Amino acid sequence: MTQPLTRLTAAALARRIRDGEHSPTAVTETFLERIHERNDRTNAFVTVTEEYARERAEAAERALADGEVLGPLHGVPVAIKDLDDVAGCRTTSGSLLFEDRIADDHSPFVARLEAAGAIVVGKTNTPEFGLGTTTDNRVAGPTGTPFDPDRVSGGSSGGAAAALGDMLVPLAPGSDAGGSIRIPASLCGVYGLKPTYGLIPNVSRPNGFASHTPFSHKGPMARSVEDAALALDVMAGPHPRDPFSVPAQESYREAVSRPIDELKIAYSPDMGIYPVEPAVRDVLDDAIAAFERAGATVDTVDPELGHDQTEIMDAFYTMATVRWQSLFDELEDQGFDPRGSDRDRLRPYLVDLILEAETPTTPEAKRADVVRTNVFDGLQDLFAEYDLLATATLATTAFPHGEEPETIDGTEIEPLRGWVLTQPYNLTGHPAASIPAGLSDGLPVGLQLAGQRHADDAVIAASGAFERQRPWDDDYPT
Repeated sequence: MTQPLTRLTAAALARRIRDGEHSPTAVTETFLERIHERNDRTNAFVTVTEEYARERAEAAERALADGEVLGPLHGVPVAIKDLDDVAGCRTTSGSLLFEDRIADDHSPFVARLEAAGAIVVGKTNTPEFGLGTTTDNRVAGPTGTPFDPDRVSGGSSGGAAAALGDMLVPLAPGSDAGGSIRIPASLCGVYGLKPTYGLIPNVSRPNGFASHTPFSHKGPMARSVEDAALALDVMAGPHPRDPFSVPAQESYREAVSRPIDELKIAYSPDMGIYPVEPAVRDVLDDAIAAFERAGATVDTVDPELGHDQTEIMDAFYTMATVRWQSLFDELEDQGFDPRGSDRDRLRPYLVDLILEAETPTTPEAKRADVVRTNVFDGLQDLFAEYDLLATATLATTAFPHGEEPETIDGTEIEPLRGWVLTQPYNLTGHPAASIPAGLSDGLPVGLQLAGQRHADDAVIAASGAFERQRPWDDDYPT
């Protein structure tokens, strides 16, 4: 049976468009129609850029008629997270302060996607300024997982993950400063890769050095590993305005089909320090065998990170608090009064997180850096013996909106953040992906796979092998 266009991968769509089976305008209209029919279900999109997308599709069609292929994504629809800019389109950052803001320029990775032929069809939902493990704001409201829209999609790239899982687009890049690609990827059953820090440029202004405390990454999200690798090929590489950008390998897409029989994988569902729900463990314990069937060696090993969950989370938030408080200084520089007259236009959660938090003292900041160093050293020790570390992405599956878990497997946790296993890699900069591992009571479970810095190809190779052994494409709701 022929698959509908909206179920096709980005790679397959691009191939059909190049071969003349489908036109860029027909593909664009098909996805715009799907968005209009289905977006109310999950609330994945904040803005649908219909006119802009149609103009780009017509230009792509003219190029093909002239014998020109713009790039590997020629005619492929993509969605952009509403923290990043598309020139001439709205970027709200999930805040009432920016509800009507129109971007002047493209974010660098958006420019690269468009240069490769991609067609932006809209902007996806995010919590205010991207601060949150679930996606909700006062501009657009909450976003739900396609598997049960009454449950959270995760954050902060929750709109991107929901758009992918509901087949509204084949590609939707995200960003990740504490798990914001991997959390929603896990809850929405899609593939999300936080690459090595610096691999995709992150040009922030006025503070060009803000993305290192903690490490903030741009990254691809898709329904297939090949699509994510294809997007990474386009998005990665140095940028003269990013002081931390690093060179990219020639092709990450090539790594998708690479054999993994020489890879050694350490498996620790809880990283030795996190509580994880038994139902999540059960899915992971079953899924991990896929790597062995593909030829890899898998050992159950707990990493020695030198700190427990609370100490790592405290170090992360000590660093993040300084960065978040500077956000309000930047808003004041733009003419807003977030500490005064504009305070009521901000979500109370954001006010509590930033305005009510005490600025870390110098000793606290130094202590956080020591914790960060110990976590880095612990992972480096493990990666001296193993190529990859497989864990849970999250301790639980999607929960109802507004009902954050207070306990995991009988252990009390911090409800807003205590159920994520993603933060260590934002302290260290290692690449980490969330792979759809299976379903528990109809809800997706993510397997987090991390590798050595600059070994993104190994993460992708193992992810591709896992997908071939344990495909997940049939799991998506229709």
